[in-house]
Amino acid sequence: QVQLVESGGGLVQAGGSLRLSCAASGRTFSSYDMAWFRQAPGKEREFVAAISWSGANTYYADSVKGRFTISRDNAKNTVYLQMNSLKPEDTAVYYCAADESSGGSSWALTYDYWGQGTQVTVSS
Repeated sequence: QVQLVESGGGLVQAGGSLRLSCAASGRTFSSYDMAWFRQAPGKEREFVAAISWSGANTYYADSVKGRFTISRDNAKNTVYLQMNSLKPEDTAVYYCAADESSGGSSWALTYDYWGQGTQVTVSS
């Protein structure tokens, strides 16, 4: 089992930045591929970014490419999502997810473990 806890969400103006963190506990964090998803009201959960267990490979949705950066610190059992140039359409609940071998999958059902989410609101 892996337990995931997100933090760092909040209210920010358009063009601003936020950094989300996801702290993991339980089994060996460094063996898990990690990802961020988001879900806006009335919409399906969508893929944002993923990172391989070693951090060597990263994957992004086209909508965030060039603005968001996913990274991880295996010594701290934490994955991060640095979000720059935020837009009102980035408003959503952001979820951290883990899987032993997702391969950067953008399909939510690939991931076995999920956090409770953190709200990000971008005002125009």
